[in-house]
Amino acid sequence: MKNIVLISCVSKKLDRKATAEKIYTSSLFKKNLTYAKSLKPSGIFILSAKHGLLKLTDEIEPYDKTLNKMSVGEQKEWSRLVINQLKSVADFKNDQFTFLAGKKYRQYLLSELTRVKIPMKGLKIGEQLQWLTKQNSK
Repeated sequence: MKNIVLISCVSKKLDRKATAEKIYTSSLFKKNLTYAKSLKPSGIFILSAKHGLLKLTDEIEPYDKTLNKMSVGEQKEWSRLVINQLKSVADFKNDQFTFLAGKKYRQYLLSELTRVKIPMKGLKIGEQLQWLTKQNSK
């Protein structure tokens, strides 16, 4: 069984090409990444509104796209893309998935996965930042 962490992308990015790990610059993303690494998972992936599933080492250009502005149909289409990408790196029945991602980034993925954790479910952004700060200081 693998433990896989999925982090959502954020709007604040570098203005040049970089690895997925470095291109997202918001404090929420950085705190999510620090927390994800502390879990010592088998893999950490970014849920990108433009690219679907990204490895931390994937090089990408900055972009301006978010699931928050997509229609339900577009969100479902994006989710199908991510599920197809995830199939090549994960076992949906046995692997554990930890979501560090908002509702729109996870809602149509959850039905495909058996073992799921959402540690910040229901928390607003400020509450997520506080929770992550506390977890990362342990």
